[in-house]
Amino acid sequence: MNDFTFWYTALMLVAMTVCLVKEWFGPELVIFSTLLMMILGRVIHIEDALHGFSNQGMLTVGFLFIVASALGKTGYLNRMGTLLLGKKGSIATKLLRLLFPVAAVSAFFNNTPIVAMLIPAIRSWSKKHDYSISKFLIPLSYASILGGICTLIGTSTNLVVHGLMIENGMEGFSLFEISKVGIPLACIGLLTIALVGQRILPDRKEPLVNLGEHMREFVVAMKVGPGFKAVGKSVEAAGLRHLKGLFLFQIERNNNILTPVSPDMRLSEGDRLFFTGLPETIIELQKMPGLVIMKDVDIDLKNYDSDQLKTFEAVVSKHSPLVSKNVRESHFRSRYDAVILAIHRSGERIKKKIGDVVLQPGDTLLILSGRNFLEHYYHSKDFYLVSRSADIPSKPQKRALGALAILGAMILMMALNVFPIVLVVSLAALILVLTRFVSPEEAKRSVDWSVLLIIASSFGIAKALENSGIAFFLANRVIAVFGSLGTVGLIAGIYFMTSLYTEIITNNAAAALIFPIALSLTNQLGIDPRPFLVTVAVAASASFATPIGYQTNLMVYGPGGYRFTDFLKIGIPMNLFIGLLATVFIAWIYF
Repeated sequence: MNDFTFWYTALMLVAMTVCLVKEWFGPELVIFSTLLMMILGRVIHIEDALHGFSNQGMLTVGFLFIVASALGKTGYLNRMGTLLLGKKGSIATKLLRLLFPVAAVSAFFNNTPIVAMLIPAIRSWSKKHDYSISKFLIPLSYASILGGICTLIGTSTNLVVHGLMIENGMEGFSLFEISKVGIPLACIGLLTIALVGQRILPDRKEPLVNLGEHMREFVVAMKVGPGFKAVGKSVEAAGLRHLKGLFLFQIERNNNILTPVSPDMRLSEGDRLFFTGLPETIIELQKMPGLVIMKDVDIDLKNYDSDQLKTFEAVVSKHSPLVSKNVRESHFRSRYDAVILAIHRSGERIKKKIGDVVLQPGDTLLILSGRNFLEHYYHSKDFYLVSRSADIPSKPQKRALGALAILGAMILMMALNVFPIVLVVSLAALILVLTRFVSPEEAKRSVDWSVLLIIASSFGIAKALENSGIAFFLANRVIAVFGSLGTVGLIAGIYFMTSLYTEIITNNAAAALIFPIALSLTNQLGIDPRPFLVTVAVAASASFATPIGYQTNLMVYGPGGYRFTDFLKIGIPMNLFIGLLATVFIAWIYF
């Protein structure tokens, strides 16, 4: 390539980096624009530029969004968050409970579906227990990355290097060859993230949930049934004291009103609990085992299908036939084919069970009804206003178990390597759509197209760096600097060069790019190439400093509310720390 191509590509690379760090535009726009500029500058052919859009890794991530969406509807993911993270404790304790299991599973299964499934679980748990989701999602991604470097099948990057070794006439990695480097790295890395790294992360919470004087609160009464596990326990021990967005303000027991409710008050079977809260938290409350609402209603609120039934908010008008009637007398269920879940009355906290509330003009009703309720009653004189409310995923238990069975079969086939991963995941997504567990419209909405655009574009940019000669130029410079330090210096040089490329052009592309450079170096010096190829595999996977370096970083970027600089603050120290440890371990084990 000529000097123009070299300097043009270098300029585009610098411009891309500056735009990403400064966050002038969205990362998908910046990276895709850079790819287009590489085509216009004739650095790459359009076929090479678009090759990433048919890449198996990119397609796999796309189908996994659909699978994760289906799992979110089962409600089991919310329980998974509580199972892993518990209810109380410091952030460090929570992270230790989360990160080690994630890393252990990631050592044997592709880490992308693991992260895809846990993001909604952690988001739900963070809301419920008032933790900042930004303290958990970057560590989640890092744990999946560190787990992935523990075995050959832990990440696609290891398999890329393994395949290149075989292509070059070498014996590939065994299943646990990388483990002697990866396991100690993972253990030290996870402890560092949980105890130190999380302190660097921002403290950002989703803008839901503090009940206050100006917040519109709905009131709902729940009865303690025989299946409630906390019967005989205190309100505090039952986990009903510090619910985010929900407040237990009154208990009715044997026609006696107990208020205010102290945290030490013990719950009895038959108690009627009066909560005030936001629509989303009230609907979640009604799915709690053992708490019963409106036993006269023929809808199983713990087992309804959120594809068929939606939640709405309707304001009662002064002309409504509901005015001056209590809910039971109004025959609301038969009149509107809908169920009142909770009621809000401005300036007054209702202290009656829903069936006994006498409705007044201006009352806002939280309603569960068919998806056509809005269009049927939007212009009705019965209501001043009808609008969609919180959309809480829910599926009947039998269908939810079916979705889990599909997930289990998908993971098993991936582990056994029966078919290519992209085929297994796409089949799982297709079955979930064909069985109507996810509608085609929801499947489209569940895919984060910006993430896919970034992944696909980054492969074309990697090809541009190779074509322009920048890759070879930087390789020679880094090796020249580190080579004087001997074998340890050369390992460090290969590691940090690979790490640098991983942050810019993604892990698999970096591994493919650095492999021939590492092999050439060892051939020239007449030394064993295996430790250097282990170095390439580990360094290409251990990507912490930017969201575009590894696909799981991309996946948590948006949901965690992160900025590009958040990754730099925690990721650069992690890259340096893990890189130095890896260099020491590899040099000690192999030399």
